[in-house]
Amino acid sequence: MMSKPFISISIRKLTISLLLLVSASASAQLKFFSIQKDSIPFFRGFAVSFDMVGLAMMELSDYGQYEGALRINLHDEWFPIAELGYGKASHTDDPVTHLRYETAAPYFRIGIDKNLLKQKHGPYRFYAGLRYAFTSYKVDVSCEPLVDPVWLWDTSYGVKDDQCSYHWLEIALGADATVWGPLHLGWSVRYKRRIAHNDGTLGRTWYVPGYGVDGDTRLGGTFNVIIDI
Repeated sequence: MMSKPFISISIRKLTISLLLLVSASASAQLKFFSIQKDSIPFFRGFAVSFDMVGLAMMELSDYGQYEGALRINLHDEWFPIAELGYGKASHTDDPVTHLRYETAAPYFRIGIDKNLLKQKHGPYRFYAGLRYAFTSYKVDVSCEPLVDPVWLWDTSYGVKDDQCSYHWLEIALGADATVWGPLHLGWSVRYKRRIAHNDGTLGRTWYVPGYGVDGDTRLGGTFNVIIDI
């Protein structure tokens, strides 16, 4: 049978270990969210950027988006950002049914990035970030008139201005580098996760402005031209 002093000592050791673990975890979190103390000002200005991937998709496929962003530079470490775009699609499903899908609508994302490099004030940045995104859009679905070969019924189908909406989150990982003066080039990879949606009467929409082809992939990316202001 264990003695009371032994139990008391074990409890004290366990309590001290837990306190040290909590203290280390809190210290790590404070270090992550802290701002380096140096002579560089806290507010470092604004930057505007334009995504080239969406433009290329618009030219090379039947969907894509125009997208720009405005971000604030806080000590070259934290970057609150707002992204605004206009996505559209004009897609024919297959050569048999000729089912056509069309939509065009604005979307936005808001979030923040953190520069993960130890040297915050250099010409390069490597960051991780989080976004909340939303779009409200209308969908048109139509197909060419088809006549049933047996009953001679008109089997054409169509939906006009079906109201839909989409909420999602994005985890971003990216980098940018100074090219010349205020000009930067950068890229990002995004992991997208839907959190709420309304697909209207269709049950599922083929393309969501800003999100992409629904159900195709949760990964996305940008290639940005960035100009410091």
